[in-house]
Amino acid sequence: EGEAIAWHLLEAAEIDPKHSHRVVFHEITQNAISEAFGHPRDINMALVDAQQARRVLDRLVGYSISPILWEKVRNRLSAGRVQSVALRLIVEREREIEAFVPVEYWTIGAELKPAKGKDTYVAKLVRINGEEPNLPARENVDAILGHLENVDYIISRIKRGERRRKPSGPFITSTLQQEASRKLGFTARKTMSVAQQLYEGLDIGEGGSTGLITYMRTDSTNIAEQAQTEAREYILGTYGQQYLPSTPPVYKTRAKSAQEAHEAIRPTSVLRKPDKIKDSLTRDQYRLYQMIWQRFVACQMEAAIFDTLSVEISAKHEDQDYLFRASGSTLRFPGFMVVYEEAKDEDLKSEESEEVKIPANLEEGQKQTLIRLIPEQHFTQPLPRFTEASLVQALEEFGIGRPSTYAPILSTIQVRGYVYRENKRLIPTETGFLVNDLLTEYFDDVVDVGFTADMESKLDTVAAGESEWTSVVRDFYQSFEPEVARAQKEMPENKAEMEKIGRVCPECGHDLVIRWGRYGKFISCSNFPECRYTEAWLDKMDIPCPVCETGEVVRRKSRKGRVFFGCSRYPDCTFTSWKEPIKTACPSCGGMLVISNKKKVQCLKCQEEFLLEEIEAQAIE
Repeated sequence: EGEAIAWHLLEAAEIDPKHSHRVVFHEITQNAISEAFGHPRDINMALVDAQQARRVLDRLVGYSISPILWEKVRNRLSAGRVQSVALRLIVEREREIEAFVPVEYWTIGAELKPAKGKDTYVAKLVRINGEEPNLPARENVDAILGHLENVDYIISRIKRGERRRKPSGPFITSTLQQEASRKLGFTARKTMSVAQQLYEGLDIGEGGSTGLITYMRTDSTNIAEQAQTEAREYILGTYGQQYLPSTPPVYKTRAKSAQEAHEAIRPTSVLRKPDKIKDSLTRDQYRLYQMIWQRFVACQMEAAIFDTLSVEISAKHEDQDYLFRASGSTLRFPGFMVVYEEAKDEDLKSEESEEVKIPANLEEGQKQTLIRLIPEQHFTQPLPRFTEASLVQALEEFGIGRPSTYAPILSTIQVRGYVYRENKRLIPTETGFLVNDLLTEYFDDVVDVGFTADMESKLDTVAAGESEWTSVVRDFYQSFEPEVARAQKEMPENKAEMEKIGRVCPECGHDLVIRWGRYGKFISCSNFPECRYTEAWLDKMDIPCPVCETGEVVRRKSRKGRVFFGCSRYPDCTFTSWKEPIKTACPSCGGMLVISNKKKVQCLKCQEEFLLEEIEAQAIE
């Protein structure tokens, strides 16, 4: 885009290309800009052509399909070459979840203690006669428990080892958005907005504005040699030789077709430590800058080293051989972790969650005392709904979109009412399902993941000067034009605008209906424009208000966009809560339970806390 802007400027101002040069820099600092002006170059027309092709393709899709949706569904809808693929991923994931049938399975643990020790540990049953346990129901478990109650538990094998955990690479756009979502709770749009402020520069007492980070729209993990040298000198001086790798680390991006000429996102100087400039930054600016600074310094440091311990315990009953295993690790050398530790992906099962603290005084052949057997019932789980972080990751892995498009895509599908965000998860609306189904039926290629990724590859060949941009556009349009004509003719009307809510207008008696405006849903009279009665749309949760007991709890948004919960009878009832209520009542007093963190709920009435997992299990029963 920058290359195309430069070319357009020359064209519009009629500047002679012989008397002009292009300079490129990735950070707004004196050294970077001086270096850029010291090495000017000509405009790269291959990059200009690639941007032209992308722009034309995006407009062909958007300008052709959006009016059809306005006519057939409702106004203010839109389709996009990448946006519609993102919607399809969310809708298909939701349907997988709806169709998922949980399968019951059981596990057996044994709490054991060395014969002469005090500390206990839990080992899991991993083999029965050399095969993985198949325990689909309680009756399968009960037979085994009977075998295991009165047998000897002997340590058959102890394996000690070492595990090295390397630091993650420096941030690129997608990983910055993912980490800011997991660690700071930022949306992709907010992340890019705050990063823009840090890039453009702030007054930190050095005279004028100072750019604090490099350019934040990048898919490259490259680091300038000067920045790497500065980071290594800082690590050596602050943490010592043992924390500094013998050779500077090199990282490769996971993004397909990454533009390696760019740099990763890093602080413009590691000497601007977050705490030193904290007073010059807002809270959000400080938190994001701190995360970028810590990640960059950490990526230049040595790996963390863990001592690992795996213990296998044999138990025999007649002709049945049972094998239990417990694994654990202890941190021997923290390495990069003294500076930064990456947030855990909430959708992935952590290795550490399976680890247990194992007593140190264990030996092979040693007898263990059984304290208790722990049978546990489980159910298989469907794939989780996408978060903004995991959707960006999926788009990047498929090779769809560019660093500059991730945040606008996520924003658009929510503003259009296709998707809403709840507890960080993206959930499709009825309109989202409807639009996706129409697009997949009439424009299957346009919203196909493979087709869209292939188009991105073709655009990259244009950028590399290997193909003509007009031929890429022509090939696409030859198959796209007949699809547009068919959709205009055959797509049925699926008007979502006039959904009745079951009440009549208090001013004229006509039905009240749901409409969509610039800011989402609202209720109005079906006799519009003759009657202009409107009222706010309340996102009801089917939970009685704990204060007045006649209203319902509704989900609302503050002026700053933060979600909170209140009574539908406001202002007559002023109940509000920042914490999300759940339908299940408190088992102790019957009061309202709200989610206090990822694992616990708390009663607003008696203040007692419960494990969320236990409350959900009670609700299922």
